[in-house]
Amino acid sequence: MKAVFLPLMLLAQPLQAQDTMVDLELILMVDVSRSMSPAELEIQRRGYVEALRSDEVHEAILSGYHGRIAVTYVEWAGTQQVIVPWRMLETREDLLALAQDLSVTFNPALRRTSISEALLFGAGLFGDNGYLGDRQVIDISGDGPNNQGRWVNDARDAVVAQGITINGLPLMTQDGMGAMWSIDHLDLYYETCVIGGLGSFVLPVYDWEDFPEAVKRKMVMEIFIGEGGAAPERVVPIQFTESTDCQIGEKIWEMRRGMWAEP
Repeated sequence: MKAVFLPLMLLAQPLQAQDTMVDLELILMVDVSRSMSPAELEIQRRGYVEALRSDEVHEAILSGYHGRIAVTYVEWAGTQQVIVPWRMLETREDLLALAQDLSVTFNPALRRTSISEALLFGAGLFGDNGYLGDRQVIDISGDGPNNQGRWVNDARDAVVAQGITINGLPLMTQDGMGAMWSIDHLDLYYETCVIGGLGSFVLPVYDWEDFPEAVKRKMVMEIFIGEGGAAPERVVPIQFTESTDCQIGEKIWEMRRGMWAEP
C-alpha cells in the first residue's frame, strides 16, 4: 500500500504556477512629492493615459518576441504607493483598461523626495511578481534631486547590480514650489546619479505641454525591440556636460531647514 499511496499523494499536490514570459518587466515610478502642484500631478497621470492609448506604444509591445510586457504603476515621494499592481499588456484592450484605471481621482502622498528609496522599493517589486521578462526596467520621473533616505547613487548602484536598468524622466519645468527644491541641469543630475544599466537613458521635459509626448516617446524607447530581437541603443543627449554633486538635494534641504530654524 505504501508504494501506491506515496505516488498518489504526489499526484494530489497542487502544481506550481509558472511565471508568464514577457519581453519586458517595466515599473513606472511617478513623482508625487509636495513640490508638485495638483495640476502638475494631473498632467502626469493624463500623460500616461494618452501614451497607453497611442498606436505607437501598442506597436512597440508587438515588436517583441513574446508580444507582451508586464507593467506596474507606482507613485512615490518620501514613501511609495503601488497604484496599479503588476499586469500584462498585450492587446489594445489591455492598454485601454490600464489607461482607464489611471483616470480615477487620487490623493498623493505630498512628502519629501526620496529617489533612492523609490529605486530600492521598485527593485523589490520584481521578485515573485508572476512574470519573467527578458529585461527589467525602472522608469522614474521627478522634478528635483534626492533629499531623503540613502544616497541616491548608492541606491542606483545596488539596483543596477541586480541587472535592472533605470531610466530617468527629469521634469525641468521650474514652476511653482518645485523651483525651490529643484536644481539647474536636473538632467545632468539624473544622468550622473540616478540612471544606470544596459541601454539606460535620460529624457528631459522642459515644458508641461510636452509631457504627454515625452511619456509616449519614453515608453516606446523602453519597449521597442529592433531587428534581430535586440533593444536598440538608446542615447538621449543632455544639455550640460560638467560633473554634478549627487548629494546636492540633501545639502539644499539642510540649508533651507537651517534658514527656517533661525530666529
